[in-house]
Amino acid sequence: MKYSKDVTSSRRKQRKAHFAAPSSVRRTIMTSALSKELRGRHGCRSLAIRKDDEVTIVRGAHKGAEGKVVHVRRKKWIIHVDRVTRDKVNGSTVPIGIHPSNVVITTIKMDKDRRNILERGRKQSKTKLKE
Repeated sequence: MKYSKDVTSSRRKQRKAHFAAPSSVRRTIMTSALSKELRGRHGCRSLAIRKDDEVTIVRGAHKGAEGKVVHVRRKKWIIHVDRVTRDKVNGSTVPIGIHPSNVVITTIKMDKDRRNILERGRKQSKTKLKE
């Protein structure tokens, strides 16, 4: 069932909008779930991933690996986690790209802006409960 006449239901147009999204929109799409402890503490399920967050990989070949987010590549829809690398034939190591939906954030890099985002989410959830 279609809820909004302003948003298309076309698969083709949805895919185009997703893959042609600007960096500002990609930030909100590239979110990761919070660990159960953080979920209870901050009152939200997921958060946009950023550099210096600590994560655990929960899906894929590198399941169980933990580390700090070294790089967020919005253009490629991936993140790089330290110690999740591959050795090349010439001996150098390269980071392996992980999709943010396949990780769980275990430690949040907290700053003023991040605190405001969590606070804003907490206020919204309180107003929903009142209604």
